Amino acid sequence: MLLAAKINLLIITFLVAGTSAAQESLRPDVPVAIVGGMLLDGYEAEPIHNSVVVFEDGRITAVGQRLNIVIPDNAVILDASGRTVMPGLIDAHMHVDLIGHGEYDDYYTFLNEMERLPEAMPIAAKQMLRAGVTSGLDLGAPFQILEFRERIRRGEIPGPRLTISGPWITRIDMAGIPDAYEVVINSSAEAAQRARELIAAGSDVIKTWEGLNEADYRAIVEAAHAEGVKVHAHLYDQEDIREAINAGVDVFQHVGSARNLPYDDDLVAEIIQKNIPVVQTISHRIWVFPATENFPERLYDPVYRKDMPADFYEEFIRSFEDIYSLTYFNDLEEETRNSELSASQFIDAGAYMGVGTDAASPLNMHTEAMWREMSALVEVGMAPLQVISAATKTNAEILGQIDDLGTIEVGKLADIIIVDGNPLRNIEVLDYVDIVIKDGGVWYSERAAFGTVTEIGHAF
Repeated sequence: MLLAAKINLLIITFLVAGTSAAQESLRPDVPVAIVGGMLLDGYEAEPIHNSVVVFEDGRITAVGQRLNIVIPDNAVILDASGRTVMPGLIDAHMHVDLIGHGEYDDYYTFLNEMERLPEAMPIAAKQMLRAGVTSGLDLGAPFQILEFRERIRRGEIPGPRLTISGPWITRIDMAGIPDAYEVVINSSAEAAQRARELIAAGSDVIKTWEGLNEADYRAIVEAAHAEGVKVHAHLYDQEDIREAINAGVDVFQHVGSARNLPYDDDLVAEIIQKNIPVVQTISHRIWVFPATENFPERLYDPVYRKDMPADFYEEFIRSFEDIYSLTYFNDLEEETRNSELSASQFIDAGAYMGVGTDAASPLNMHTEAMWREMSALVEVGMAPLQVISAATKTNAEILGQIDDLGTIEVGKLADIIIVDGNPLRNIEVLDYVDIVIKDGGVWYSERAAFGTVTEIGHAF
């Protein structure tokens, strides 16, 4: 059956842009002023201390120091004293169908192929938003994600603003993955046709996976660019990267993630000279597994039981009975040795760096994935302010959404998080996101459930 026919069985017409009246109803009906925090605006600039950010009807209306900002008389005040105010985080590589289960094959069997996917996606989306991720790029899901995205837009469930690729294009039929996740092609002409079909069905970007040749990449890029759509490539091998460069692929995913030995200097230099965005995803194996070894208690956070249906939670916990047998980490020792040489290669060379997590791959739950990835990037050479800007401003640029997202500026959407602590001193305080504002709707954590936020906001 042709891809287009398959898609027609899965989807009807969905909105692709805009904010519904239901989403708007999540917003306070008065201006809100965030007062007293240290403001990081998304640029690699000095913080603004004793700051004020005012937003109304989903948009930021004033930004500056308390001395210089007039707060509307009818504004609700959110006291950010002792905390950091910054743009909502953007995950430039995640999977809203996944919850961190230890084995992909077992997980998809548990989901009964696609039947229970609508139960899994709200778990992931809520955890992302709670972690301060207000926007995310989903790089590989069945087109059921389009209906799910509409549920978020309608305000039915909490979750980030989603940009989606839908199924990826490959020449390799990946064992254990349901057919709806991938489009397997046999020629470059077919690759172009499938790219056009994916875009017609609702793909915001095209994702390519392994097994493609340079002619395939060229065909996909030409078809996608004709529709104004970017191509993101899943890449590790040096020769594959060269072919993707030659073909004009827009964004490199996984490149420099430390699974490989360092790449040739001339290859790195060409990526940098052409300003191709690199989204490394370095923490999802090499940092996450040792973190679990050292503190297995992280797997038993009560929030997982709270977020999941009982049988989901039981299967989730069962999958971690022996983390040393998990197939996702079979090559961990070699990858760890490689990481000591290669994880910092693109950072040191000054590449155009985004931030993505590959969450929720095994052990890499959405609740923790962004702060762990950002911490790993700091460990291998990025300054905290640099990685914060990469996870906000740069990611918005990569997604083509910088006019609305990524920085705290007048006129932009009110996507803001309030963090308990100073991430410039310790990036891992991003594990303590107290308040999340998305499209002007206010959400708060249990520890922040006091004062005026409970009057205008929504509890996670």
